Amino acid sequence: MKYAKWIFVVLLISSLTSFVAKDKPTGGLNVGDVAPRYLPGASSYKLADQSVSPRKGEYVLLSFWAGYDAQSRLVNANLSYLLQHHDPENKVKMVSVSFDEYASVFRETVRKDKIAAPLCFAELSGEESSLYKRYRLHRGFTNYLLDSRGVIIAKNVNAKELASYLN
Repeated sequence: MKYAKWIFVVLLISSLTSFVAKDKPTGGLNVGDVAPRYLPGASSYKLADQSVSPRKGEYVLLSFWAGYDAQSRLVNANLSYLLQHHDPENKVKMVSVSFDEYASVFRETVRKDKIAAPLCFAELSGEESSLYKRYRLHRGFTNYLLDSRGVIIAKNVNAKELASYLN
């Protein structure tokens, strides 16, 4: 009877902590996952292509966004600006992918937001595209920082965090 009170307390605490949310994100891919290799474009643009494949010590930033999503658009524009003006060594190659279903909306958004166009794509199938599904973006647009092996080393990177990778 003496220990019954303590056993009850331990059981109560352990049952309460089982309902606490874990640190693991619930949507999309996670840090440590290997990113899917295919990107949009006329012929399924591949990360393995020489123009996108980073060398050791370099990174690829995959930024997913849409013109109708103000938050993803703002993050994408800030990251693009940072890389255009503060990455003289070209350590990070940004691949910007829009899920706008109209090419005209995509082009106008890229122009207004001053996104670097060489690695900027529109996935005109929008949320129905295989890329959208492969990256599990149903819980919202995000970005992924990949190392030279294609492993996700950061997720939802903002301009301040990206600046630390550049230094």
